[in-house]
Amino acid sequence: MLVTITSTAPSAADLGHLVRKHPARAQSFDLSVGRAHVFYPEATDERCTVALLLEVDAIALVRQKRFGGGDSASLSQYVNDRPYASSSMVAVAIGQVFRSAMTGRSDSHPELAAAVLPLTITVAAVPSRGLEQLATRLFTPLGWTVVERAIPLDPTVPAWGDSRYVDLELTGDLRLADALRQLYVLLPVLDDAKHYWVSDDEVGKLLRAGEGWLADHPDRDLITKRYLAHQSRMVTDAQSQLDPEARTDGDDTATASETKRAPALAGLRAEAVLQALTDVRARSVADVGCGEGALLTRLLADPLVTSVIGTDVSARALASASQRLGLRDASDRTRERVQLLQSSATYADTRLRGLDAIVLMEVVEHIDAERLDALEASIFGAAAPEAVMVTTPNREYNALYPSLPAGSFRHPDHRFEWDRQEFATWCTTAAERYGYGVEHRTVGDVDPQLGSPTQLAVFRKAIA
Repeated sequence: MLVTITSTAPSAADLGHLVRKHPARAQSFDLSVGRAHVFYPEATDERCTVALLLEVDAIALVRQKRFGGGDSASLSQYVNDRPYASSSMVAVAIGQVFRSAMTGRSDSHPELAAAVLPLTITVAAVPSRGLEQLATRLFTPLGWTVVERAIPLDPTVPAWGDSRYVDLELTGDLRLADALRQLYVLLPVLDDAKHYWVSDDEVGKLLRAGEGWLADHPDRDLITKRYLAHQSRMVTDAQSQLDPEARTDGDDTATASETKRAPALAGLRAEAVLQALTDVRARSVADVGCGEGALLTRLLADPLVTSVIGTDVSARALASASQRLGLRDASDRTRERVQLLQSSATYADTRLRGLDAIVLMEVVEHIDAERLDALEASIFGAAAPEAVMVTTPNREYNALYPSLPAGSFRHPDHRFEWDRQEFATWCTTAAERYGYGVEHRTVGDVDPQLGSPTQLAVFRKAIA
């Protein structure tokens, strides 16, 4: 299976800085799906092409449970197109080999990572099931010019017609990160199959890779269903987070009139936290008060986050989080990355020490005010991560919810809700007491007088 990415931008060879692979040498990588090779057929200032060649050992895959090895006696496990077709295996390889480029970050060339580049991408032998010109239908709304070249069943027997495979060529002006994320999602969609166990962390992967383009895609529902292997519960979960008309987070509001605001705010809040984690380059993260694991799903979808901890006082919530993450059937690698711990935010827990970041997302307002000192001592003092992210409602913004009675909280379990000044005062006091700096960010639509619906504070350890 072969994928090539060609840039004709000025100083085209700088493409190597984005994919973090030097044009002067070939590299090989042992992956969960096989062995990948990255090399450059051409690398000049006028034109640069990076190629990804994936070799799949079909017999080795049969022996791996996550790739369907449970029924190793089935002939279909040995006679199939896995070693030849650019399907979900190639998507996995893209995600693992080019994961830094997919994030859209480059320490050495940040302006290039953010730039729109003239790109041509070719993918050999792409399976296209069920719908004619499906690749054109999927990629054209994203700004690509699409060429699908049908592959005959047998070139020597024209009467047999074409196979269900096409050689795909995409031409367009896009950020490299966007192009890679689109390939990552749409290659399995074209095949309408995944050659590995589909667990709940796939929802998070879809949401992260589909950020900025999937929600408005005219075939969003088709993409979601196929990417998630038609697993109805996961499809519903993903669609509820993509659809601004669906309500997904009861913590945003307790009244019917705000149902259109709440799910959009829930998604924006999670994305704001994830962006803050990216900004501080967090690799080990704890979501304290994780509930049923909505943020954990997104954290696991980020390959740069190597260790994820979810804590909650409720054993039932942790059981739901485990089910949502699909830990029972997850790969060994996934189970090694994540821990679910019964714990309280107001009690010191040595298992949380030494992390890059701790997240308190919509947690502090559920704690009695007189227990906030204990929370500070537990999180900032005992655990002492490099960074802490705190989100909480902005009480001032409640006036824009017409069905929320004056003086009421957005959720019946809230012990208090801070306005912007009250939150800033608490943040400053906690930061000074435990040696952190603090930055305030807005989440959601900002009203000129009332601010944003959610407040986000990013604490970072002060440099001694």
